[in-house]
Amino acid sequence: MRATFYGVRGSCPCSSDVYRRYGGNTSCVLVSVEDEPPLLLDLGTGVRELGTVLSRTLRTTGVPLEANALLTHLHYDHILGLPFFLPLQDPGSRLDVYGPSQDSGPLYDVLAAAVKPPFFPIQMGEFRGDLRFHELDALTEPQVVELGSITVHARTIPHKGHTLGFRVEAEGRSLVYLPDHQAPVDRRSIDEGVLELCEDADLLIHDAQFTDDEFVAMPDWGHSTVAYALHVAGSAGVRRLALFHHDPAHTDRQLDRMVARARRLAASARVPEVSAAAERSTIDLGRA
Repeated sequence: MRATFYGVRGSCPCSSDVYRRYGGNTSCVLVSVEDEPPLLLDLGTGVRELGTVLSRTLRTTGVPLEANALLTHLHYDHILGLPFFLPLQDPGSRLDVYGPSQDSGPLYDVLAAAVKPPFFPIQMGEFRGDLRFHELDALTEPQVVELGSITVHARTIPHKGHTLGFRVEAEGRSLVYLPDHQAPVDRRSIDEGVLELCEDADLLIHDAQFTDDEFVAMPDWGHSTVAYALHVAGSAGVRRLALFHHDPAHTDRQLDRMVARARRLAASARVPEVSAAAERSTIDLGRA
């Protein structure tokens, strides 16, 4: 199992030389498992480049894309790339999206309300590919989805609105994806569902948007700090932590400093390995 990052920012995309090394696209990760269709984690602006990469490969075979996507929630930075996902222009392509149920109506209808004039020039129904939505109501109990040899566990986690966290298991490895996670004010307690998702994971991709000082100023904005991401990882016995959902105000140099601090704290937090997610980087978890 491999995870390749195509979008690592939170809140909104950003573009400048000061974001060159880590990248400025919003949340999108490709999970690759041998002999299985691509698995996309979120549909932020990074999915545009991912679609270009996938289409390039598919054109050599002449076979339309079949893929699955896990959608954590419906904030703009996690859905903005959907209308720009190139394979959906191909008749015969299919994208199955698994996402959180919504109080305001079916998941398809809620998203379709954002992808239509005057907000966007065409409607989702005009995509040539087949776009299918599957609602996960994890508010009362965990949800499990089987995608071939891949098992996905979904839990509702603390954030603004109905937000899911995912644990992906395949080839004897486990990857947990928590891009938006509201840290508690004490930054010590951990939601029970979060701990269950993260337990003994090989890789945790976790919200690390704020510094400690920023969190004090924005304690209810729905995000975590680097130190809290380490606390979650260490408490759950995670083997590798990837800091994610970088604030659009944080330059490459600022992120370098945040990673350096995280690595200084890693030993006391009992986290063997820490890195910051960067666009086009890959973490290969191998096969157990």
